[in-house]
Amino acid sequence: MSRLTLRFSVRHVLLGAVGALILAGCSPTIDSRGNLPPASRLSQIKPGEQTREDVAQLLGTPATVSAFGDPVWYYISYRTETNAFFKPEEKDRKVVAVEFDTRGYVKDVRQLGLADGRDLQMVDRETPTAGKDLTVLQQLFGNLGRFSKEGTPTMDPGSLPSPSGSGPGW
Repeated sequence: MSRLTLRFSVRHVLLGAVGALILAGCSPTIDSRGNLPPASRLSQIKPGEQTREDVAQLLGTPATVSAFGDPVWYYISYRTETNAFFKPEEKDRKVVAVEFDTRGYVKDVRQLGLADGRDLQMVDRETPTAGKDLTVLQQLFGNLGRFSKEGTPTMDPGSLPSPSGSGPGW
């Protein structure tokens, strides 16, 4: 092989290796999170017959519980895909909601997916606080002169001990 052909071949191999690394860096990262009970265990839950303790033994502890209304246990699983430095995109979500009545028995079991979710709009309002709006300089220099010098008493002079040691405070 001639020197020119060898250089040309090495250059192509290096260029191909760099291209492969770049393409590998662009492949998405897939993350799966959560704990979804298997369908075989979900089919064993009978509304009106089983209690919270029965469900906990069968499915385990829930990912979260409802804060308001009837008690509901949620078992959540989701899958996200992240491309390079972009924000992760949720590709799949499965939620099992086990609702209990006031006696603690299973009332209903529902399975929800990504299509059942709703986007919430955040409120931009701020709660006003009491006090003054101070500038940075006012904050830095506002306490100058408020404190006494070291060794100078800050108490009422009548409460200081007398030089003889028999006054108030002794």
